[in-house]
Amino acid sequence: MKLLKFAAAILLSLVLAVIGGCSAVPTGGQDKEGAKRLTISTSFYPMYIMTLNIVKDVPGVDLNNIAPLQTGCLHDYQMTTNDLKKMEQSRILVVNGAGTENYLDSVIKQLPGLKIVDATKGMDFIKGSEVNTHVWVSISGAIQEVKNISAQLAELDPEYADLYRKNGETYISKLEELKGRMHMALDGIDNKDIITFHEAFPYFAKEFGLNIVAVIEREPGSEPSAKELAETIEIVRQHKVKAIFAEPQYSPSAAETIAKETGAKIYYLDPAVTGEMNPDAYLITMEKNLETLVKGLKSQ
Repeated sequence: MKLLKFAAAILLSLVLAVIGGCSAVPTGGQDKEGAKRLTISTSFYPMYIMTLNIVKDVPGVDLNNIAPLQTGCLHDYQMTTNDLKKMEQSRILVVNGAGTENYLDSVIKQLPGLKIVDATKGMDFIKGSEVNTHVWVSISGAIQEVKNISAQLAELDPEYADLYRKNGETYISKLEELKGRMHMALDGIDNKDIITFHEAFPYFAKEFGLNIVAVIEREPGSEPSAKELAETIEIVRQHKVKAIFAEPQYSPSAAETIAKETGAKIYYLDPAVTGEMNPDAYLITMEKNLETLVKGLKSQ
C-alpha cells in the first residue's frame, strides 16, 4: 500500500510538472473565449449526473468526471494520468464521501487548494461489517445529496448561489415526483422478499419496504463459494422467492446457477453507477427499475 501511494505521488508530481510547463488555463480563470471561469470535477458517475443538473446554465462552469462513466464499482479503480490532470485543473471536487472514493485520498492531500464538496455530509449510514455508502440508490438519499451539493456549491461560488439552489430545487422536484409514483406502484405489493446482487440496494430496499433475504455476492467480482450458493438456494426455496435481482454491471453467473436450481427468474436492477451523460439519466434508470420491480414482485 505504501508503495502504491508513493507511486501515485511520483505520478502526480510528474503530471503537475508537465502541466506547469504548458499554457493551460489557470483554475478559476478565463480561456481565450472568456468562457471558462470555474472547473468542477466529480468523482464518479452518480455525482456527475447530480452535479450536471445543479450547474445547469451557471456561467463559466466547466464540469468533468474523474472515473470513466462506465467504471461502475470503485473498489479497485486505479487513477490514470488523465485523471490527475483533471484534478489539478479543478478548483472544486464533488465526492460521495464516507470512504467511497479512497482512491483519491493521496492525491487530494497534495492539492491543498482543491475544495471538496461532500454529498453525504451529515447523513446517517447503514452499517454492517463496514459503512454502506450507496445512498444515491435510494431516491430519498439522492435528494439529500442534491441538497448538499447545491448548498456547498452555493457557498463556494456565491456569485451564482441563487442559480445553484434553484437548479437543485428543480431537480429535487423531479426526484420527489418519481419517488411518489414509485411508492404508489410498490406499497400495495404484498410479497416484497428479494434476492439482490452486491450490497448496492439496502437504502433502496429500506425506502420501499423491500425485504432483502439474501445477497448473492457481497463483493463485486468475488464469486460466492459452493457453500454460499447452496445456502442461498435454500433461502430462495424457504422463502419461495421467484425473482432474483442481478445488476447489469456484473456477471450474472451466480444468479443463473441459483435460478436454474430453484426455478426463480432473473431480473436486472441498476444501481445507477454507469450510464449516459444525460441529466435525466438517473430518472430514466429508476423508471426502468420501477418497471422491473413491479414485474418481478408481482410474479411471486
